[in-house]
Amino acid sequence: MLRITGFFFLLLTLLHAFPGHIQAQVYEPVSWSYDVKYTSNNEAELLLTATIESGWHVYALNLPSDEGPIPTSFRFTPNAAYTANGKVKQGKFKTEYDPNFGMDLNFFDKKATFTQAIKRLSASDFKVDGELTFMVCNDEMCLPPEDVAFSIEVEGAELDQAAESAIAPQSLIGYDGAEEGVLTPVTWEFEVQDETDSTAVVVATAVVEEGWTIYSQTISPDYGPIPTTFTFEPGDGFVLSGAAVESEPIENFDPVWEMQLKYFSSGATFRQKVRKTSDKPVKVHGFITYMACDGFKCLAPEDVDFELDIKPASEPLLSASNEGESRSNWVIFIISFLSGFAALLTPCVFPMIPLTVSFFTKQSKTKAAGLRNAIIYGLCIIVIYVLLGVAVTAAFGAGALSELSTDPWFNLFFFALLVIFAISFLGAFEITLPNSWINKADAQADRGGFVGIFFMAFTLALVSFSCTGPIVGSLIVEAASRGGWAPAVGMLGFSLAIALPFALFAAFPGWLNSLPQSGGWLNSVKVTLGFLELAFAFKFLSNADMVLQLHLLEREVFIAIWIVVFTMLTFYLLGKLKLSHDNDLPYLSVTRLLLALITGTFVVYMFPGLWGAPLKLISAFPPPMHYSESPLGVGYVGGGVGGAEAKPIEDGQHLGPQNIYAFHDYDLGMAYARKVGKPVMIDFTGHACVNCRKMEQKVWSDPEIRRKLAEDVVLISLYVDEKLPLPEAEQVEIELTGGRKKKLRNVGHKWAAFQELKYGVNAQPYYVLLDHSEAMLVEPANYQDYGTVDLFNEWMVRGLAKFKK
Repeated sequence: MLRITGFFFLLLTLLHAFPGHIQAQVYEPVSWSYDVKYTSNNEAELLLTATIESGWHVYALNLPSDEGPIPTSFRFTPNAAYTANGKVKQGKFKTEYDPNFGMDLNFFDKKATFTQAIKRLSASDFKVDGELTFMVCNDEMCLPPEDVAFSIEVEGAELDQAAESAIAPQSLIGYDGAEEGVLTPVTWEFEVQDETDSTAVVVATAVVEEGWTIYSQTISPDYGPIPTTFTFEPGDGFVLSGAAVESEPIENFDPVWEMQLKYFSSGATFRQKVRKTSDKPVKVHGFITYMACDGFKCLAPEDVDFELDIKPASEPLLSASNEGESRSNWVIFIISFLSGFAALLTPCVFPMIPLTVSFFTKQSKTKAAGLRNAIIYGLCIIVIYVLLGVAVTAAFGAGALSELSTDPWFNLFFFALLVIFAISFLGAFEITLPNSWINKADAQADRGGFVGIFFMAFTLALVSFSCTGPIVGSLIVEAASRGGWAPAVGMLGFSLAIALPFALFAAFPGWLNSLPQSGGWLNSVKVTLGFLELAFAFKFLSNADMVLQLHLLEREVFIAIWIVVFTMLTFYLLGKLKLSHDNDLPYLSVTRLLLALITGTFVVYMFPGLWGAPLKLISAFPPPMHYSESPLGVGYVGGGVGGAEAKPIEDGQHLGPQNIYAFHDYDLGMAYARKVGKPVMIDFTGHACVNCRKMEQKVWSDPEIRRKLAEDVVLISLYVDEKLPLPEAEQVEIELTGGRKKKLRNVGHKWAAFQELKYGVNAQPYYVLLDHSEAMLVEPANYQDYGTVDLFNEWMVRGLAKFKK
């Protein structure tokens, strides 16, 4: 909901954007320098340093995903005069959440230093040649990745004599006649790098002798050489986060295997991210399996064991819900900030900007005093709205808000509230506060000083309530559905956007001349917001309908309502629909035309959804496919991989997401799994769970994942907001974590308590793969860390492989 809401609010802020001028410019914010530090008779360190202009940043060697920016990387040209000691090391970097890429990123600003230790094998001076790749970004743009060639002069040194190995010759593959001695062309180093207080990266670095290669983990294990694999022994205190990430391999024809292969020469790095789940130090055990070949022969596959210590988490047992809450709050802040700009473009707020700024500049004795008073005025606006968010959180409790979001009666209340707000924006009436409140606040504003400025800000909040109230109310409703401190964070973003123009225009009064004149366009913004409010209101009605299982607002009806609402919005933007407060539209502006094209295209996109199309762009809004008049699709005839039969194939199974049959009872599902010899996947979900719908529509819809869920596992979907009452004998009071008491009254209470007591988590979606003894096969999965097809598929593959063993 937030992404689409923010998209439309961002479009609204462009209704009266001013054309600017684009000037071509070549940016060169990073310069590189190189140096050598000699550490012993035959060892040295190569120093590669980036000097970065202010405001720009270069990314670290290790990034969490290939879908973000390009990490810095180094490639050294093989040279018999030296050998690398370990991998490239980097200086201290920063880790912050980047809303543009939607992930935590490691980066450097101002300066970045990378170090490569080498062992000098030549008495003569030599050069270390290579190439580095880096990407540089600021808050507004990213430059394309750049390759920089380097050549570093290194002095020669006296060589140490290495002792001869006395180990028996190692067997060779694909070679007639074994060589004398043991061939050890690959050496491994292992280390742990702390990314954050809750995550770490286990790094395995291979140093490969010249002429030898090892192979990528992505090559096929069925034919050809053995791929390199990173294997962890099961242990407590950590869970793996995604699959191991390898450095960039070379892809070329291999003369030994006579096929195209991905391989590494000179060196390779493998990184496995882990999430800390203990407040005590833990040991990580595992091994690397690899195969080394040169141009004529291959050595037998070899396992290299490792044992590493991981520091404890700063917050013990950190769950994905904690991290997800932090990211959700960032999204809430950004959308609220955009909503604040949308509120500025309403008839109640926009005209107040020049009036208020002129008051401060004219009534103040000096320009500095006027600027100071305007800044205090803006800060008072922020304080007022943030206090409102804090009051909402304090009134309901930070944890209780998210529980209320799945309650059908609160969803019905939210639906009615948003409909009232929408009707107000459409012009039927105005929601105003009592005049006595406004008069009292205005009287206090005449006192002057800080108190007077505060009540001026309070008066603005009261006077503009008819326009800002519906937006503020909608934001608090959405933030409350996420729980925690989201309402306070949302009000901070909203009020910051409202307050910012007052301070900026007070600092630069000349900008007031560039503001467009108030007029009918302000009402157009208000009406457009009304249509959006009306569309989003039905999401809450749908939540209540699904939780109560009334089947009154099934998928087809929901989509039909949205088609009608956005069709009417399109006609309104084109001037074909006129409301009572609208002025005559002499011509159609380019902005209105573009918005009409977008909403019209959106309407056409939704039409196939009436006949079963998945509509992935809005998958979090309408009810899921199985909650519809035709759950198997219009004209469905049955059969097919991952599909559904005409009837449930076992008593207790129900048609679920992606036409996959699932049990809704844990005991029935486990009994059936033991009967058919398949592992179990528990799906802790909810009828009103937005992220659950995203996983089902965007991840489970992948053909291979859908097949695994339908054929390779027994799916047990436990709805934590199911309102069916429990049998009276099961309605008992239990003690949850932290000593909380709870009466189990319905099926949802039972499964929510089961999840919390057995797995220590109360967030959904949450997925667990179990064997027949109800032991976990792999770590649990969630939306935050496994919300892509590749990550979720890899998680299932590991669990199924372990079950087969």
